[in-house]
Amino acid sequence: MQVYKKILVTMDCSPVDDAIINHVCALAKQNAAQVILLHVVHSHTLDQDRSLHKCAEDSLIKRCDELKAQGIDSSILLKSGEPEDEIIKEVKTGDYDLVAMATHGHGFFGDTLFGSVSRALKHHISVPLLIIGPGH
Repeated sequence: MQVYKKILVTMDCSPVDDAIINHVCALAKQNAAQVILLHVVHSHTLDQDRSLHKCAEDSLIKRCDELKAQGIDSSILLKSGEPEDEIIKEVKTGDYDLVAMATHGHGFFGDTLFGSVSRALKHHISVPLLIIGPGH
């Protein structure tokens, strides 16, 4: 039985992503699921947006290629804006069966931002939310 057909993975574009990618890989293989890797660039200036956008795109492409090499149907999605707003919009319009994310990776400020994103998702999406801590 195929439980998950389409999985959205919110990416930090840092080493913390390893934890969630490992879990999602197994789930995608077991379910022959499509995986969409999403990163939302949160910037304050146009120059910062361009720089962060390029770094995130490079990271997402690398991760996507790793999934494809394992036979997983995967693609990337890169957005700019407030992370929780953009993720919620994507979940509501993307017909996903699961949303997956890893916990922290930035230090205090990033943890605070992540905490607000995970709380917002728990309260505003109707699909299952998988949250994995680093090292799992």
